[in-house]
Amino acid sequence: MPHSYDFDLFVIGAGSGGVRASRVSASLGARVACAEDRPLGGTCVNLGCIPKKLLVYASHFQEDFAAAEQGYGWTLGPRSFDWPTLIANKDAEIARLNGIYGRLLEGAGVTLIEGRAVLEGPHTVRVGERRYTAETLLVAPGGWPQVPEIPGRELAITSNEAFHLPALPGHVTIVGGGYIAVEFAGIFHGLGASVTQLYRGPRFLRGFDDDVRGWLAGEMDKQGIDLRFDTNVTGIEKDGARLRAALTDGSSIETDQVFFATGRVPNTKGLGLEAAGVVLGPDGEIPVDEFSRTNVHNIYAIGDVTDRIQLTPVAIHEAMCFARTVYGGQPTTPDHADVPSAVFSQPPIGTVGLTEAEALEEGYSVDIYDSSFRTLRDTLTRSDGQTHMKLIVDSASDRVLGVHMVGPDAAEIVQGFGVALKCDATKAQFDATIGIHPTSAEELVTLREPTRRASPSGA
Repeated sequence: MPHSYDFDLFVIGAGSGGVRASRVSASLGARVACAEDRPLGGTCVNLGCIPKKLLVYASHFQEDFAAAEQGYGWTLGPRSFDWPTLIANKDAEIARLNGIYGRLLEGAGVTLIEGRAVLEGPHTVRVGERRYTAETLLVAPGGWPQVPEIPGRELAITSNEAFHLPALPGHVTIVGGGYIAVEFAGIFHGLGASVTQLYRGPRFLRGFDDDVRGWLAGEMDKQGIDLRFDTNVTGIEKDGARLRAALTDGSSIETDQVFFATGRVPNTKGLGLEAAGVVLGPDGEIPVDEFSRTNVHNIYAIGDVTDRIQLTPVAIHEAMCFARTVYGGQPTTPDHADVPSAVFSQPPIGTVGLTEAEALEEGYSVDIYDSSFRTLRDTLTRSDGQTHMKLIVDSASDRVLGVHMVGPDAAEIVQGFGVALKCDATKAQFDATIGIHPTSAEELVTLREPTRRASPSGA
């Protein structure tokens, strides 16, 4: 019987979610095409997770050099940092990953189509001058940085441009309070730039545990990063070779670079979703049901383009669930509960489960266990950095509801505790686990007495 469509599945976007959905669907027998108008791998590979983490590694050597000399007997010779070398090496690694993604698609039998795909109906996609038809469409174009509409906004950069600056700025003004803002504040500071970070609210990292937010702010302030809360930029203008940013308090700041990290929006503009009948949310996001299906029965969406959790592993998880549901005969809904996450700030954050505020909002009475300490490595140095750990435990059931950490290796440590929370581990089971000594991680299984208790208001 001849096929009535060119493809069984047409995927828009070759990021982490789109590539995984394409490959797995093809392995289950679907005829798949995937369209992408930028380098393969999406934001994570090209302008996000991977290059960001490489820059974090680079920026941390200054602290490592100081620790080696101050406490561990090393004598280091003259040293300097060369930004172009770092960026060139980073670009070479990203190009290698782009090639790997291409070979993965090719090996899976996926037809890769270069160009921006535009929907012309529920089963029709145009790329350039060519039209393709497919029984099922999957929309996975990711997100895009947004810059507020202020005078001089064209003089600013976002994370897209930060990875390709020709030189390291002497002074960077970062506007925003999300994970991208605090990560790049640490990157530029560690590489030798002076950094001012502005945030419009009273404390950055909205949505994270309040103790974590306050702890990181204190550590960044100790490092010499100029944090200014309840402050925003109202306009930018050229001032000779530099920039001048006007602030909401009536003052201004001279700087070499203004970097907006004020959020990302779904990359749905110009995709033709309206022509296909797909309903969009107020910010351009695509609402979907529990199986990632839009309001149009044959069109699905995954990843940052939806209004769910914007993390690469989540997009990959949603892609796997989509493929199993549509082509594997196993209807599978993505599980967005207890998703571990990290902020590669300096010091980094690792977190999984509920924040204290979320636990109280959900009606739990909780026991709070927390600890702050200086890591063993730093005892021989002049560093005054502190690590902070916090457990949130349901008073009634003893189940651990949240694990939060600010300090070295936080992401690596919390990943393992994510498994524990997924298994509904109790505080008694944490207590019964023998710690690995001497490590920071052992602190999370040796917190014996709660430091305080909290109950929902009115309870």
